[in-house]
Amino acid sequence: MIQLENIIFLIVAGLGIGLFVWQIRKIRKNILMGRDVDLTDNPSERINKTLLVAFGQQKMFKRMLPAVLHLFVYVGFLVINIEVIEILIDGVFATHRVLAFLGPVYSALMFINEILAALVIIACVIFLWRRNVTKVPRLASGVEMRAWPKLDANFILITEIVLMFALFAFNIAGLKLVQMEGGEVAGSYPVSQMFVNIFGDNPTSLHIIERVGWWFHIIGILAFMNYLPSSKHFHIIMAFPNVYYSKLLPKGKFTTNPAITHEIKAMLDPSYQPPAPEMDAEGNPIVQRFGAKDVEDLTWKQLMDSYTCTECGRCTSVCPANITGKLLSPRKIVMDTRDRMEEKGEHPAIFAPNHYKELGVERVQTTDEKTLLRGYITPEELWACTTCNACVESCPVNIDQLSTIMDLRRYLVLEESAAPASVNAMFTNIENNGAPWAFSPSDRFNWAEDLYVPSKN
Repeated sequence: MIQLENIIFLIVAGLGIGLFVWQIRKIRKNILMGRDVDLTDNPSERINKTLLVAFGQQKMFKRMLPAVLHLFVYVGFLVINIEVIEILIDGVFATHRVLAFLGPVYSALMFINEILAALVIIACVIFLWRRNVTKVPRLASGVEMRAWPKLDANFILITEIVLMFALFAFNIAGLKLVQMEGGEVAGSYPVSQMFVNIFGDNPTSLHIIERVGWWFHIIGILAFMNYLPSSKHFHIIMAFPNVYYSKLLPKGKFTTNPAITHEIKAMLDPSYQPPAPEMDAEGNPIVQRFGAKDVEDLTWKQLMDSYTCTECGRCTSVCPANITGKLLSPRKIVMDTRDRMEEKGEHPAIFAPNHYKELGVERVQTTDEKTLLRGYITPEELWACTTCNACVESCPVNIDQLSTIMDLRRYLVLEESAAPASVNAMFTNIENNGAPWAFSPSDRFNWAEDLYVPSKN
C-alpha cells in the first residue's frame, strides 16, 4: 500500500533525476558548441577500446597502488548500484528488499556488496591521506590546482565514505531488527554481522536508524548525482563515451585542414574543383578559421575531453616540458578549455562551478575580447609542447590534449604569423630553399666534397 513516505520518495527522486537530466542537457549543448567531426567509423574497434580502457581500467595499471585502490572504488560503485536499484524499487512500490526472491544470488550480491563497501571506505581514506598528508606532487602542484579543484576532490572522497557508512547503518539496524523478531534474514551481511549490536536492542531506535540510513543513502546518492556535473568525478559517466570516440589513427599522425588541402590540390592540378564552401542558416558562406582561437573552433570531441578530465595530473607528471620547468601543463590546457566553454555556454551545475579559480570569486562575464587563446592559455605554454604524445598516452580516459594544443598553435601560425623567430626562420628557408636549412639547393651536396680525400696513387 502506498504511504506518505512513498509519496515523499517519489517527489524527491523525481526532483533529483529531473535536475540531473536538466544539467546533462546543458552539458550536451555546451559540447555541441564545437565543430562537427565524424567519429563513427570502425565501431568494433571502438567497442573493444571501450571495454579495455573504460570498463577494464587498462591504463590505470601503469601505477599499481592507485590502480588497485581505484579498482575497489570502481567495482564497488558498479555493484553497490544494484542495491541502489533495489532501494528505488522499494521506495516507489512500498516494498522491502524486493530482490530477495533471488535467493542464493541475492545473498551473494549482498555479501559482495558489503565487502566492496568496506573496501571503498579503506580506499577513500588512503586517497585522502595521499592528497592531504603525503601530498603526492601531481595531485597538489600546478597553477591549475587551486582552492576549488582540491576541495572538490576531498569532498568527493568524504561523501563516498559517508554514503557507505549510511548503507552500513541501514543494513546493521535492519539485520538486528530481523534477528530480534526471529525472522529470516534476506541476504548475507558479513560486515554488518560483525557490528550487529552496535546500536543496541531498542526496537524504536533501531527502526529510526534503519530509516535514517535508508533515506540518507538514497538522498545522498541523488544529491551526489547532481553534484557530478560540477566535479571532476563526472568522468565516471563521461569516460565511456569519451573512450568510445577516441582517436583511432596512430598517435603521431596529425590531421590536416581541409580548406588548405583543397587549395594545394587546386595549385597542383588546375582541373581540380574545390568543393563549395559550407553555408550558414542564412545562406552565407562559413569562413573557415585556420586552427582554433576559441572553444567553438575546437571539435565537439575536444570539448567532450574537457568534461571527462579526472584532474589526476598523470599527463602533466610525464610531460617533458613541464618536468623541465616550462609553463606547459596538459592538465591546465584541458581544464582551461572546460572553464572557457562554460563561460561562453551554459554552466550546468547547481553547485559551485568548475571555473571558480578561488572560492567566493564571482563568475567572469564573457566579453568579445576574451578568448581561450591568450585569455586562458598563453602562446608560451603552447610552444613549450614537444608533441611527444606522452600526455595522450598516459591519460586513463583517452583525452587527446595534443590535438587542442596543435589547433591553438595552428591559429598562431596560420592566422597571426605569431610563431617564434626560430620557427619563422625555418618557414622562410623552406619557402626559399626547399629545406629547413639556410643553404641554396645547389650547395646541398657540398658536404660530400669536404669529405672526399683524393688518393695519393
